[in-house]
Amino acid sequence: MSRGQKLEAQLTENNIVKEELTLLGGSNVVFKLLGPVLVKQELGEAQATVGKRLDYITGEIKRGNHSLGTLSAVEQQRETLAQLQQEFQRAQAAKAPGKA
Repeated sequence: MSRGQKLEAQLTENNIVKEELTLLGGSNVVFKLLGPVLVKQELGEAQATVGKRLDYITGEIKRGNHSLGTLSAVEQQRETLAQLQQEFQRAQAAKAPGKA
């Protein structure tokens, strides 16, 4: 769950960056933070990088949601199995006194 929250936060942040980059013109300068250094970057390259990052984050969120759905289905099957086991045990207990 915490990973999903982190991904949602990153998605929001990157969407804001994408919006800001669309507001820039060709004469604006874009910098990329690499460690403690700001490096000049082409606007098109920055937009492409943010787009790829958004695709990756969206894919990870979808994959996580799919995993949660699968986990939920497994939990439901476990609950059904536990109920069936209890019913079987009750049926066995009801049969046992009748045989004696």
